[in-house]
Amino acid sequence: MTTSRTIHDQLSGISVVTTRVAACVDLIELDLFYDYNCPFVYRSALMLDSVRTSGERDVKVNWRFFSLTQVNYRPGSAEDAWTVWGAADSEHVRGRLAFKAAEAARRQGAFDSFHLALLHARHRDGLDLESADVVEHIAEEVGLDVERLRDDLADPDILRGLERDHQEGRTRYGVFGTPTYVFPGGGAAYVRLADAPSGADAVGIFDRIVSVTEDAPAILEIKRPVRPTPD
Repeated sequence: MTTSRTIHDQLSGISVVTTRVAACVDLIELDLFYDYNCPFVYRSALMLDSVRTSGERDVKVNWRFFSLTQVNYRPGSAEDAWTVWGAADSEHVRGRLAFKAAEAARRQGAFDSFHLALLHARHRDGLDLESADVVEHIAEEVGLDVERLRDDLADPDILRGLERDHQEGRTRYGVFGTPTYVFPGGGAAYVRLADAPSGADAVGIFDRIVSVTEDAPAILEIKRPVRPTPD
């Protein structure tokens, strides 16, 4: 049985127009490409956290780095091979410190707690993740070894994960923005939520994302028009 078929079977019997289901389904695993500066990533993160804590879905998210700074970079010539992960340490590169810190937290076995704390700091608390002091304070709050964090941030290989994830996202899945959900069956979707649903609403919206992404490949884009505001 294919993975796509498995996920479809997991959701069989679950009406996508209801906001509650009776039983928990089997594990649903997905990759999610993200950038810490993206507000839509934060909304997805909160939704997925609500889905997990509801107990109605067993969801495993593999958070994959994807740099919006890299996507938005416009080379000056055909020979311009600048990358976020290859830029000099002395160069200020938006978003790079957060990626480095997240990878350093992974080395301490604390990626999940630190990852969510970074997102809260950026989007709930309005803190600057370009500041080393801010990042170190967050690390202390979640119980990381800050001295080890500093050592790992200085490791020239610390951005290998960013390079790998970003390049794979672009070349294998065609990722162009964040958040992009990728399911084991190969279905992928760029998802922008208007807000962060919680409880039964989160479960229902997550089910719709899975269903459309995996079972309706003919749907390439759904975009809501925005009514102009009166002058």
